[in-house]
Amino acid sequence: MRGPDLNRPILTAALLLALPLTAAPARAPLAPVYTDPHVVPPEVGPAPIALLVDFNSGQTLYSKEPDRRFMPASLTKVMTLYVAFEMIKRGQLNPNAVTRMSEDAFKHWHAVGSTMFLDRQHDVTVHELLMGIANVSANDACVVLAEAAAGSVPNWLALMNAEARKLGMKNSHFGTPNGWMDEGQTYITARDYVTLASAILSRHPDLYHEYIGRQTMTWNGITQHNHDPILGKLEGADGIKTGFTNQAGYGFIGSAERGGRRLIMVLASVDRHQDRAKAAAALMDWGFAAFDSRALFAAGTTVGEARVQDGAAASVPLVAPGNYAATAPKGAAGPIKLRVVYDGPLKAPIARGTPVASLEIRVGGSAPSRVPLLAGADVARAGLFDRLLNGLRGLVS
Repeated sequence: MRGPDLNRPILTAALLLALPLTAAPARAPLAPVYTDPHVVPPEVGPAPIALLVDFNSGQTLYSKEPDRRFMPASLTKVMTLYVAFEMIKRGQLNPNAVTRMSEDAFKHWHAVGSTMFLDRQHDVTVHELLMGIANVSANDACVVLAEAAAGSVPNWLALMNAEARKLGMKNSHFGTPNGWMDEGQTYITARDYVTLASAILSRHPDLYHEYIGRQTMTWNGITQHNHDPILGKLEGADGIKTGFTNQAGYGFIGSAERGGRRLIMVLASVDRHQDRAKAAAALMDWGFAAFDSRALFAAGTTVGEARVQDGAAASVPLVAPGNYAATAPKGAAGPIKLRVVYDGPLKAPIARGTPVASLEIRVGGSAPSRVPLLAGADVARAGLFDRLLNGLRGLVS
């Protein structure tokens, strides 16, 4: 993420909090829980790529090769879910819409890899496809969804890559909707995956909880189990996606929430599924036990405002999409400094819920982190009267 531009408008606030931050309540451990923020659990060692980020503060708690590109295998399906969620939000995709597997999709994807066992004889809803993608990693469902929602797989891939660019995922490219082997055309980084997971959680919390984190999924009389290594086994775990091919190894994007605090984890290129499971549990428990958190803003709180150019309103409120907090190593003390940063003035029109700014959080002498802020209102393009009024305001100011 870019450093602050001294020429852009900045709203700054400082909170001088010298007391230690308050830890979220933790469960009684079933295995050793590491509480030293400087000593990472040894179980994480077998993971060549690992990243743990506090969603509420944007603070990176642990990082190993976060910008190294890797083949994501079925982790690719997280972007397919995100594109579908965006289309649902815009009214372009109806979860109740009914479709059926095409002849071409059946020929190439019937019972290939992880599957819902879709066929040409049975109707399936978009809702059922999303359930299959999210919870049983259905390769066939990704292709059927792509054809139904975008007309073809190439059209769907264009949407996936366009959304990646909009999110700032600079080291990612998607050549398949499901992560099937494609000679390296599909790649991503752990940092980009945290960006994607954060976008799903901040922009689509209801759809996240509706579709992601089910332990089983049944379609057409066939019940399958979710392979998530911590779902139902670790307190607060609720997703997100596993992945595996012989080329990619074992990967995992995981998330858990305890006491209002959420962590996001990425593991990639692990050799054995047992090592992935141990690393996931140990890293997540360590993140909750070794770091403390102090609440700053509740979800929906207006944090500040940003100036708007050529808009019907001169400014737009900036809203926290989630519960934001400051995170620091356990027992740390020091001032908490906040500032709102955006490229401005923002240009109208602006749609409510659009990410338009960031809240920068700095605890003591630690490196700052940033979390997104959303436009809290629609701002239409200025009409003639609004432009005249804005001009008078400019003269007065």
